Amino acid sequence: MYNGKPLVSVILLRVAGAITVAAPAADLKVTMYKVTANRVGESMGTIEFRDSSDFGVLIIPKLHGLTPGLHGFHMHQNPACEPQVKDGKPVAGLAAGGHYDPANTGRHEGPVGNGHLGDLPALLADPEGNTPMAMFVPRLQVPDLVGRSVVVHADGDNYSDQPQPLGGGGARVACGVVSVESED
Repeated sequence: MYNGKPLVSVILLRVAGAITVAAPAADLKVTMYKVTANRVGESMGTIEFRDSSDFGVLIIPKLHGLTPGLHGFHMHQNPACEPQVKDGKPVAGLAAGGHYDPANTGRHEGPVGNGHLGDLPALLADPEGNTPMAMFVPRLQVPDLVGRSVVVHADGDNYSDQPQPLGGGGARVACGVVSVESED
């Protein structure tokens, strides 16, 4: 831990701020929407994804309206953000499915672990609810995101399934579908 933040996130954020990225091979810009148990709502901004030949994918979040602090941040299996019913109750963004895990590891180990490929670095919202810091995720390339969704969770993520499943990120609060049309 560093100033109350998981060290991996701090390292990735510091690396992102200190490195000049090589010319990207591909770019995507995804519009993120507020999600509730009733609907997909208004835009909360965008997230840009850029391939880097040396560092995986550069993620540039430009979101607003989040609660300050760390938020779980993942690529999910399905290209959808609508609510669905689970155990008789509507759940925000459930149509996105689970974390993207093409190797079927069944493990939540963070962006540099050997678990879900969809585990992204925790997203940091400043005191105004904006996301001013870029980050890298080393195990992905931009084409991996197409046909999936990107989800922001209400709470932080400890990259473990203990003591809470899937890092304890909690409810889905923002979601965006990544499609070929998302490309700039």
